[in-house]
Amino acid sequence: MCGRYALGVRMNFVRRRMQEQGMPIDEAPDDSEIRETYNFAPGNIGAVYRADYPETYHDNNEQEATDTTKESPAVESAEDVASTSHYKLQAMKWGLVPFWTKRQPDYGSLMRTINCRDDSLIEDRGMWTSMKRKKRCVVVCQGYYEWLKRGPGGKERIPHYTRRKDSDLMFLAGLWDCVSYEGSEEKLYTFTVITTSARSSLSWLHDRMPVILEPNSEAWNAWLDPKRTTWSKELQAALKPYEGDLDCYQVSKEVGKVGNNSPDFIVPVDSKENKSNIANFFGNAKTKMTEKTEPEPKVKSEPIKSTDEDTVAKIEAGTSQPASGVKREHPDSQEVTEEDAKKQKTLSSPESSPKKPSAQIPTPKQKQTRSATHNQKTPKKVAGKKASDGTQRITNFFSK
Repeated sequence: MCGRYALGVRMNFVRRRMQEQGMPIDEAPDDSEIRETYNFAPGNIGAVYRADYPETYHDNNEQEATDTTKESPAVESAEDVASTSHYKLQAMKWGLVPFWTKRQPDYGSLMRTINCRDDSLIEDRGMWTSMKRKKRCVVVCQGYYEWLKRGPGGKERIPHYTRRKDSDLMFLAGLWDCVSYEGSEEKLYTFTVITTSARSSLSWLHDRMPVILEPNSEAWNAWLDPKRTTWSKELQAALKPYEGDLDCYQVSKEVGKVGNNSPDFIVPVDSKENKSNIANFFGNAKTKMTEKTEPEPKVKSEPIKSTDEDTVAKIEAGTSQPASGVKREHPDSQEVTEEDAKKQKTLSSPESSPKKPSAQIPTPKQKQTRSATHNQKTPKKVAGKKASDGTQRITNFFSK
């Protein structure tokens, strides 16, 4: 199966490259005749390479070729014609229309002739008879697309692109024909791509693939030889899976829509995702490294100055909350400014400050606090001990 291919290069490039490979080209279309596209679909105008004959030769032998009871034209007459033939690149429409067609076929009929199975050419009968004898050609492209079907009923279709390993031009075996519809003298040239069984390395993708011919090989020379006007085993043998090196990889699903065109269609999806993932990875890593290396800002609590009597008074009265980490019991132990250092020194001298007795620090289990001057609640009686009346002296309290 070959339902889409790519030819994203100009005809000038195609002609030059084919001539470098030793292919004679006596005539070629202009760049304006064949649009370069990475999403070549049936019905489009593509580049076809073939041996050319005088039109009278085809006209005189078409009816004979469709009648299988008659022998094909003699080789001698073909040789006479071949001596005057030349090779050409020609613009043709994809979707073969046989020469005997009276009216333009609809799109559905055209889709049935975009491919020709190799096994349908074995017997010398059918619609392909006249084409296979003397209208053989190769279709120029860069590679072709195939869709891998997944999921229930094959609803999910994943496009893959196949090209030569060396990225050179690819040539697909094909057949061509020329038709003039009833009531019109205009000639329409059309072509079809021949398919064969898929090679083992591509059988996972599809059971068929287009026939790929290697330039200047025996199969190539036999297929394009204008002297061969009788279908032979040698010509049939040329239609086999390609044995050269190929690359096949997943591409963007955007190629599935006819009319889309972008060079990205032949770029592997994984390489684009990897570039994106790598960029995101380093971006995220940089952010994380910044978060780790930059320390969290510390909020430094402002100490309560001993000279700020109003503030101290508010805190003691409970109308203002002290800064975090400030102990109310020992305000004289906090940091002070140089301006207040002398006053603080004077206030904290042994002569001016009475020595405070050491207080026992209540354990965390003691939920109830006791006043240093008065017990607000009468303590419960403990067995064997007399409860305090709550009027003990301060010295007695600290001595306990």
